[in-house]
Amino acid sequence: MKFSFSGEQEEFRSNLRRLLADVSPPKEVRRLMETDAGWERDGWRKLNETLGLTALRIPEAYGGHGFGFGELGIVLEEMGRALLCAPYFATAVLATGAIINAGTEAQKQALLPDIALGETIATLACAEDDGLWEAAATTLMATPSGSGYRLDGHKSFVLDGHTADTIVVLARAPGSSGETGLSFFTVRGDASRLERRLLKTMDPTRKLARLAFSGVEAALLGEEGAAAAPFGRTIIEAAVCLANEMVGGAERLREDALAYAKMRMQFGRQIASFQSMKHTAADMLLDVELAKSAAYYAAAALDDGDADVAATASLAKACASDTYMQTAIHAIQIHGGIGFTWDNDTHLWFKRAKSSEVLFGDASYHREQMMRHWAA
Repeated sequence: MKFSFSGEQEEFRSNLRRLLADVSPPKEVRRLMETDAGWERDGWRKLNETLGLTALRIPEAYGGHGFGFGELGIVLEEMGRALLCAPYFATAVLATGAIINAGTEAQKQALLPDIALGETIATLACAEDDGLWEAAATTLMATPSGSGYRLDGHKSFVLDGHTADTIVVLARAPGSSGETGLSFFTVRGDASRLERRLLKTMDPTRKLARLAFSGVEAALLGEEGAAAAPFGRTIIEAAVCLANEMVGGAERLREDALAYAKMRMQFGRQIASFQSMKHTAADMLLDVELAKSAAYYAAAALDDGDADVAATASLAKACASDTYMQTAIHAIQIHGGIGFTWDNDTHLWFKRAKSSEVLFGDASYHREQMMRHWAA
């Protein structure tokens, strides 16, 4: 397992960082987060035309580039650093992961090429009103109807669910319970009897939606009743990818806070020169570097097919959740509280840190999952 990036990967990171600095400055983030969609299709199309980012993880057989989670982690880390407002995570991580893990060969050939081109915005609808990210918690019902199925129920906290063109939905057969009887389905975003409502959240840079299904027509994705395992794999991948995104945001907060401390004068000295500030800066650096190591290791474990990747993913997510929040708190304190005001950009990353902390389960949840894995 590699613990360092290659020259090509570092060059890719450098080019991507420059691009995202141009397309996602704080001013643009503020503009997009005030819109209902949270992103613009023209900007999304240009981003994909430049680097083909949605095609990164998709195999070449389906129109993608065929890279692994190491490269995908680099993209997400830089997007987290730039706080990019775009449906990338929903499309390139969640929906793409579900299709690759569960879809048949014909379904992959039909669905993945347009995602790779950036023409289709997709997402995964799995959690419900209870906020649990577990297959067994699914209550949305899928009833056979003619040659297809009809879905009835609700899904909540769906990333970019109000704007997605294609929605991958986790549902269960009537009379089933637990992890049995679960299947994936695909639904058009403009499907009849599908109600999509944007949720009001504390983090306007990442849009979440609640979806209401009332006899919505759906097509089966993969094998009927066998979605539990591919769903579990998809959530593991999502946790690793989110951990990489979070360490990018934490690093940005750390760097900006240190730059402010070197500029801010108090009692005729830079506040960075005070011993207590040096201790805080050292703690932030240590926390972020450790979280990076965990996130990078988890991505490498996915690429290497490590048998303990579930525990590794939970470790990375728990570490990133704690680090991002603590770094955000330190950053605001270093700014003297002004970091939490609307005029200062620090609060944007603080809100993303808080929303990411609970997405796919908080640190306590993932520590419990890790212990269960090792005890099994």
